[in-house]
Amino acid sequence: MTTNNRAVAYTGNGDVTVKDIDFPELVLRDGPGVNPANVGRKCEHGVILKVVSTNICGSDQHMVRGRTTAPEGLVLGHEITGEVIETGRDVEFVKIGDLVSVPFNIACGRCVNCIEGKTHICLNVNPDRPGSAYGYVDMGGWVGGQAEYVMVPYADFQVLKFPDKDEAMEKMLDLTMLSDIFPTGFHGAYTAGVKIGSTVYIAGAGPVGLAAAHSAQLLGASVVIVGDLIGERLAQAKSFGCETINISEHDNISEQIDQILGVPVVDCAVDCVGFEAHGHSHEEAPAVVLNSIMDVTKAGGGLGIPGLYVTEDPGASDEDARRGALKLDFGLGWAKAQTFVTGQTPVMRYHRGLMHSILKGKANIAKAVNATVISLEDAPKGYKEFDEGAAKKFVLDPHHLIRS
Repeated sequence: MTTNNRAVAYTGNGDVTVKDIDFPELVLRDGPGVNPANVGRKCEHGVILKVVSTNICGSDQHMVRGRTTAPEGLVLGHEITGEVIETGRDVEFVKIGDLVSVPFNIACGRCVNCIEGKTHICLNVNPDRPGSAYGYVDMGGWVGGQAEYVMVPYADFQVLKFPDKDEAMEKMLDLTMLSDIFPTGFHGAYTAGVKIGSTVYIAGAGPVGLAAAHSAQLLGASVVIVGDLIGERLAQAKSFGCETINISEHDNISEQIDQILGVPVVDCAVDCVGFEAHGHSHEEAPAVVLNSIMDVTKAGGGLGIPGLYVTEDPGASDEDARRGALKLDFGLGWAKAQTFVTGQTPVMRYHRGLMHSILKGKANIAKAVNATVISLEDAPKGYKEFDEGAAKKFVLDPHHLIRS
C-alpha cells in the first residue's frame, strides 16, 4: 500500500499550497488545529478512503482570507467522496471497495443529539463546542479531505454508500455535492418553508446559493429570485430558470421583487452569504443580508440561514463584528413573526434522499452550480479564481478518476 499523501494546506498568508502530509491512520495525531484533548484519539470505528473527489467550499475561503483563527498548516477540505481502502477493527457494515459520500459534519451516532438526528451538533467529537467538521478551524482538528487519502471516523454511522459503483462514477460530478453543498442548499430552502407555489428570494449566487435555488425548484417553488453583486454568478442562476437581481445596480431589493412578482415581498428567503456580506456599494456590512431578508420576506414567512456566521472574526471592520455581534434589525423580524433557522446543516437528514434524486435524474446539481473539475495540484489556482467570484464549483480530482 502506498504511504504517499498530498494535501491542500492553508499557508497563513491568504493562500494555500499543496504539500506532502502523513498517510492517514486510524488515530488522530497531533498537528495544526488539533485540539489537545483529541490528540491520540483512537478510531477503530473509522475507515481510510482513497479520495475520488473533494470540493472547494466558500467556508474554506473564510479561513484562507484570514477571517478566522485558523492556524498555518491546517489541512483543508470537508466535502469528501471516496473509496474505502482500509477499515477499523470495529467497523461492521462498511467494506473495502465501497464508494461512499462523507457528510461534512463529524458525528458519533451515540450522543443524545445524534440519536435525535442533530448530527450537526454532535456532543462527542469536538472538545471546544458541539459540532465538528473535517479540516476546519475550532472543529476538533480532524484532518481535512482535500487530499489523496483521508481518515473518516464513525464510518458505520456516517458514510453513505452508493448502491452501484459504476453508476456512481458516471454521476460523480453530481454525487460529490452530497457531502455538503447540496444538502446545505436544500436545508436552507426547506427550513425557510419552501413548498409548492412558494416565491423565494435567495441571497447570494455562489455555489450554496445556486444549490439553494435548485433545491427550491425541486421543492416546488413557483418563482426563485437570486440576488448577488457579481453578474457572472447571476447569469449562472438565470441559466436554470431563476429570476435575478444585481445588488450592485439596485439598492432597494423590495422594488426589484415587486417588478418581478407584482408584490414587494416573498414567502421565504435564504441567506447563502454569511458574515462576509457586502452592501450595494460593495462595502463590507456583515448584517446586511440578514436585515434584507427580514425586510423582503412576508409577515409569518420563513428565513433559512445556512450562510456561515462566526464567534471570532479577526478581519472584521469593527470590534462588535470581531466577536460575532452584528447590528440586526431584529425588532423587524420579531414584529413580522418570522421564523429563523440557523446553524450547520445536518447532512444525514437529507443526503440519502438527494442521492436518489440524482441517480433517478430528478436533480441536476452539477449543472446548477457549474461543477468544474481540476487536479489536486491546481487547488491554489482554483482557490484564487473562486475568491475572485468565478461562477464555478471547483471539484478536486486527486487521482484523475472523474469521468467528465
